Amino acid sequence: MGIKIGFYGGAGGVTGSCFLLDIRNTKILVDCGLFQGLESSKNQNHFPFNPKEISYLILTHAHIDHCGRLPLLVKEGFRGKIICTKPTSQIAKIMLLDAAKVMREHYKTLYKKSIKRGLDLPPPPLYDEYDVLESFNFFKINLNFDTPLILENKIKVLFKDAGHILGSCFVQIEDLETKQKITFSGDLGNKNKPIVKDFDYPLPTDFLCIETTYADRDHKSFEESKEELLEAILETFKRGGNVFIPTFALERAQEILYTLREFYEQGLLPHCQVFLDSPLAIKATKIFKDNPEFFDEEAYKVFTQKDPFEFPYLTLTEDVEESKQINNVKSRAIIIAGNGTITGGRILHHLRNNIYRPECSLVFVGFQPKGTLGRLIVDGAKKIHILGEELPVRLKVYTINGFSSHAGQKELLEWISRLDQVKKLFLVHGEPEKMEVLKKILLEKHPKKFPEIHIPALFEEIVLN
Repeated sequence: MGIKIGFYGGAGGVTGSCFLLDIRNTKILVDCGLFQGLESSKNQNHFPFNPKEISYLILTHAHIDHCGRLPLLVKEGFRGKIICTKPTSQIAKIMLLDAAKVMREHYKTLYKKSIKRGLDLPPPPLYDEYDVLESFNFFKINLNFDTPLILENKIKVLFKDAGHILGSCFVQIEDLETKQKITFSGDLGNKNKPIVKDFDYPLPTDFLCIETTYADRDHKSFEESKEELLEAILETFKRGGNVFIPTFALERAQEILYTLREFYEQGLLPHCQVFLDSPLAIKATKIFKDNPEFFDEEAYKVFTQKDPFEFPYLTLTEDVEESKQINNVKSRAIIIAGNGTITGGRILHHLRNNIYRPECSLVFVGFQPKGTLGRLIVDGAKKIHILGEELPVRLKVYTINGFSSHAGQKELLEWISRLDQVKKLFLVHGEPEKMEVLKKILLEKHPKKFPEIHIPALFEEIVLN
């Protein structure tokens, strides 16, 4: 019997990555992510498989759409071993604790509204902080890149650098008895970005699951995007306003700090105040500094001489009261706050106080999924609801896509074209129309390399022969 694979997330959508392998009755889960944005309704409080039967969970990286249902998995009976890189282990723990906190706050808000309006009570959070802490007990194996690991039942696991975020990997799993190999790309990185190394290339494989987040487009170069960011800052300061940058705490916040430090050292950044207004981003930055061996050559060189994320204008605001005080600063400030899609976090409070100010700017440096407040603003909404208020969108909106930590179409094709032939190629982790774009290109350019390309449906199960 061949390898059986079940697509329980990241299929037909961008989030919730979760793939279950059954290799001769050894069950291995690759990622266990939270559904987000429009897909969040798929976050059921149970799994369509038995978590008690899973021997291993492999995490490709620590973004919440790849690890966010892990505490629920443990709550539902998982007692196996979690395998990931050291940075993924460290970052996942702070991300999961934050996710539990956000769920609890969201539940309390919905609960109050339900009581006030006489509606049905909302479902409880998927898990709480206790469940998260319990899940930490199962982080058993930190695996380095290029270091084969032999699991029970003659199954080999190999991590390669995915170049996406700190510690991210793509993983090849081989059944040593049948010699069948399956590779999961995880999320592949955008090349020539600061801090992390560029992705490794895949090894020969029989089956491949590849992400398709940006399968329909290329990003601008990082250098172009840096110039756009600097221009947005200078224009905003000239108008007498502040720059608001919604960022995820992981990777994007560190890249923005790294870039602003470079601007400062090059004499390009005018005198101003820069606030990293995110306790989670502050914690994540400390983890970055704890893992310089995962940096690229340039960032590592900087690290040996100084703190790559520090410069004189920067203030770290962990305390809520400190965050509130930022609203007293009306001009020449850069506020970096979570979250990246404006679906929660301190950025909501800053925008409530500034979104109607035409002298200010809102700079998006990351993908805005459908169903998020960020996507509404990017798509040109004239009015939006923030924290119960309807407010006009009058500040200037910039979208700078070269900061993306995802591979664009060019990088995806470059990565996948290194393979000679794949028996079956699965397109996952993307919007359906983007998968179709990549499928068409591959069938035209590489019909012999990829004779069978499949876009799996959510909950679909397939035996690979």
